[in-house]
Amino acid sequence: MEYKRILLKLSGESLANKESSLAIDYKLVKKIAKQLKEVIKMGIEIAIVVGGGNFWRGTSAEKNGISRNRADYIGMLATVMNGLALQSGFEQEGLTVRVLSSMNLDKRVSEYYINEKAQRNLSKKEIVIFVGGTGRPFFTTDTAATLFASEIKANVIFVGKNNVSGVYDEDPKINPNAKRYDEITYEEVLKKNLKVMDSTSFSMARDNNIELIVFNINEENSIIRAVKGEIEHTKVRN
Repeated sequence: MEYKRILLKLSGESLANKESSLAIDYKLVKKIAKQLKEVIKMGIEIAIVVGGGNFWRGTSAEKNGISRNRADYIGMLATVMNGLALQSGFEQEGLTVRVLSSMNLDKRVSEYYINEKAQRNLSKKEIVIFVGGTGRPFFTTDTAATLFASEIKANVIFVGKNNVSGVYDEDPKINPNAKRYDEITYEEVLKKNLKVMDSTSFSMARDNNIELIVFNINEENSIIRAVKGEIEHTKVRN
């Protein structure tokens, strides 16, 4: 399939530098930027939704007495930090990047998300990074990814996982004999309760007929290879 407009979902954890315990691996950001340059040269428009798990985990915060509402808003701010860090790293590689937030932040921090503005930026081959999740608590950045993909009419969501190369019948980090699916339907994912993205995001992607490509973001040139279909992955579709 030839893609015109894609959305790349990056987890916060995948951006962290595990060796030095830094929240952001700047070498990885540079590698991602170089790949996105090549994808743009292929005539593809790129949007990104980034998580915040390298800075903040709302579920653990809730266990320690912070309300779910507040924990989620703190998590949204963590995604803003990641988005701004990606913007800086990408701009150093000569890319034009716009950070659009679902939260109404000061303009000195980021622009407020307006769909028409995002569409215009994308059509000019500018990379658009969506931050702030959905802007509401109780929704994950997975759901934000399918929401934004639906709004901007993306052909596909590329889900970059941290050292996991697709959708498995069991957690491959626990069971090394877990089976990876080459292709699976949304109905099967929901029925088998497979944990890749949350069920709300899966349902939204299914209802809007958006394909998911799940791949390991840490492999060499993983994004380019995923776009070309040359990397081990799982395709999720209706």
